[in-house]
Amino acid sequence: MKIVVCVKQTPDTAELPKVDLTRVKSGELGVTMVVNPWDEFALEEGIRLSERFSGDVTAVSIGPEQAVAALRTALAMGVANAVLLSDEAFKDGDAWATARVLAAAIKKNGAADVIVTGKQAVDGNSSLVSVGLSRLLGANYLSGVTKVVDISGGKITVERSMEEGKETTTATLPAVLSVAREINEPRYPSFMGIRKANKAIIPSWTGGDLGLSAGQVGKAGSVMVWVDMRKPAARATECVMIKADTVEQQASILMDRLLADKVL
Repeated sequence: MKIVVCVKQTPDTAELPKVDLTRVKSGELGVTMVVNPWDEFALEEGIRLSERFSGDVTAVSIGPEQAVAALRTALAMGVANAVLLSDEAFKDGDAWATARVLAAAIKKNGAADVIVTGKQAVDGNSSLVSVGLSRLLGANYLSGVTKVVDISGGKITVERSMEEGKETTTATLPAVLSVAREINEPRYPSFMGIRKANKAIIPSWTGGDLGLSAGQVGKAGSVMVWVDMRKPAARATECVMIKADTVEQQASILMDRLLADKVL
């Protein structure tokens, strides 16, 4: 069984408040870049699936040369193989253009049975790339996956988290899984894993290697273009302290005000 995990390098969320909006579109944020936190769950699940079902797992990532650090983290965790997709033509691509590049890489690597992605990226938050992958690969799409129950007979059975509760569903392979954080607890890379990852030679593929033209990727291959980006206007907030002799009196006053404002 072949498993592919899609990984993105994103800004460390602890440093996001430092990001200057005027530098966002350039990509030069001036902050520490790490593996997208949501993708850590995807990596862990990819590794577990390879262990449970004797599979071969590969991590792929789109980005500049420094994005190879995210792939080395994947290798250190236990992923067997990694590929960097790096080309100046990929720059400024939207979710659809990104999915097209990833889909082409997955096909070049050899048809995958299971493609695992995180729920979203902390920078874009669109959750659309996995949907695009499903469409371009002709694979079934399973979102909100909290548990992979079984993979056998060319089918996969998973548990999904939905607003109404939990759902167990079976789909034919290949399938794209968008996993939720409840699915596992990502492991820490081992010392030996880190040493091995640092020595690994990670191939880098361009658009030409993938058989994609400049018009199919990046800004030219996008269906959505950013026209503006700005911080939301500050909201005026008013803090009212409820004073009373007892907690019961405070609760009564609070309830009266909530009812008056039609909150309840």
